[in-house]
Amino acid sequence: MTEITAPPQPARPPRSQWLDVWDQFKTHRGALIGGILFILIVVAVYLGPYLWGIDPTGIDIRARNQGPSWAHPFGTDQLGRDMLARMMAGGATSVSVGITAMLLALFLGSFVGILAGYFRRLDGPLMRLTDLFLALPLLPLLLVMMLLFREPLSSAFGLERGIFILIVVSIGITSWMPTARIVRGDVLAIKEREFVLAARSIGATDTRIITRHILPNVLSPVMVSATLGIASAIITESALSFLGLGFPPDFPTWGRLLFDATDYLQQYPERVFWPGLAISLTVLSVNYLGDGLRDALDPRIRKR
Repeated sequence: MTEITAPPQPARPPRSQWLDVWDQFKTHRGALIGGILFILIVVAVYLGPYLWGIDPTGIDIRARNQGPSWAHPFGTDQLGRDMLARMMAGGATSVSVGITAMLLALFLGSFVGILAGYFRRLDGPLMRLTDLFLALPLLPLLLVMMLLFREPLSSAFGLERGIFILIVVSIGITSWMPTARIVRGDVLAIKEREFVLAARSIGATDTRIITRHILPNVLSPVMVSATLGIASAIITESALSFLGLGFPPDFPTWGRLLFDATDYLQQYPERVFWPGLAISLTVLSVNYLGDGLRDALDPRIRKR
């Protein structure tokens, strides 16, 4: 009597690593809420002006210093400009500065960190350069850069675009150092792994080893640094605008709205509350998002 055997089952495809990352990320409730909140803020500041339709620079003296109403949910300022429209326009500028400055700092930090970690002869000079930038006082340096390059860039690119470039470059070149140190530490460990030694033994060039083997394995700390860099850049831009060295008065940012509202703090405290709340929620959501990404991208935590 012949035994009937069951047909072989098809092999199950291997589980994607990004699914494991998502499963771990979902367990971090704070990161999940922070990610949703940050997405809502980004959607509100970029798409909100198309739905609201009020010009954030439109002046209506007859409607100045009004409280919240159906026509102006956040009230109006001393010139009758709608605060909700200015909040959305200022948020778009602040978030754009944060993301662009973060990308610049991320590129510089990753570039310096990979070179310092992979090439031994470059490690000393690049790390001493990093230490030099870390020793510089950040806020006085930013103030000097704003005073020195504000007029030349405004003349070359226009007032608003020139100041945007100046703020992004100033924040980017003064905030790449933590990323460089983190990436360097990971590269020092990864370049001694077996797959890198195997690639080197078969004659792979340094460029191919860096791009195909080392760079993908340092994406985890780079992504975490990116989320935290957005929060740091938004705070720095808000500080510069609050000191009156950022964008012009008719070009709103959250920091500029805070600066304009300080003279009316006792009479109309809600003008300080709304931009301050927006900055706090954005920074808090980004920090929680970075915390969750750090846990989700760490394979040692995912295996617990």
